[in-house]
Amino acid sequence: MYAIVEIAGQQFKVQKDQKIFVHQLADKAGSKVEFEKVLLVDNDGKINVGAPVIKGAKVKALINDHVKGDKVIVFKKKRRKGYKKKNGHRQNFTSITIKDIVLN
Repeated sequence: MYAIVEIAGQQFKVQKDQKIFVHQLADKAGSKVEFEKVLLVDNDGKINVGAPVIKGAKVKALINDHVKGDKVIVFKKKRRKGYKKKNGHRQNFTSITIKDIVLN
């Protein structure tokens, strides 16, 4: 069984006991969260598609930790002009574990 759920503005394909990284959530580590924007559920070959969401379907998850992603270097240069800019960025993520997919 898997579901496609919208978490923090992005869509994820999730299964039970799967660990994923999503954009940072406001809840604390160790707390339980529910996501109600379930767009599709596949239950052993029986596909249920929402319009736009499935009523009564939920994905229950547990927040593991708040982490930072890998550093991304942004480097701009114009040759022979003496122009160089170097900038870095690390995105904040939340590690969650999917505990259950509930239908109605």
